[in-house]
Amino acid sequence: WVLDVVPAYKAVAIYHNPTIISLKNVTTEVNNLFKNLELKTPTQQSKVVEVPCCYELGADLDIVAELKGLTTKEVIRLHSETEYCVYAIGFSPGFPYMGYLPKELEGVPRLATPRLKVPAGSIGLTGIQTGIYPEQKPGGWHLIGQTPNLLVDILTQYFAFDIGDKVRFSPISKRTFKKLIGTKLK
Repeated sequence: WVLDVVPAYKAVAIYHNPTIISLKNVTTEVNNLFKNLELKTPTQQSKVVEVPCCYELGADLDIVAELKGLTTKEVIRLHSETEYCVYAIGFSPGFPYMGYLPKELEGVPRLATPRLKVPAGSIGLTGIQTGIYPEQKPGGWHLIGQTPNLLVDILTQYFAFDIGDKVRFSPISKRTFKKLIGTKLK
């Protein structure tokens, strides 16, 4: 009866087939599951993923620097020196919601008017989080860089990130960006 389970920061959405089970019975099933659940420390080790980022391709890097009263070099340094945790994956397949930004970068608002096309691999930030658009999509985050790497391949079921992974961004040049286009993250 479960169609999908989608974890987020502090909640889990359970999509069910209402022709098989009622919402009331779903609630009963989930409550029973939690009553019988023995909480354990996770045994799966999160991996550390190094993401190359060409900050020169960040369409809003100058704007973010101005909004935060920083230089673009300071934005790049702060963003790339921080290790982020993947707290949720959503919006589009493989989009990692990562936190938390350093205090100096927190509070950048969403764009007043979202872009209709954000290039695949674009790295954006808003509020207290950063994320990577795995495919060309509309989006409202300020873009500060771009990775050349492939983040999702539905056909081979390749997804670069899992919830709990740690992510670090490594600044790269446009030249290196061109050499790495389409490669998978390690």
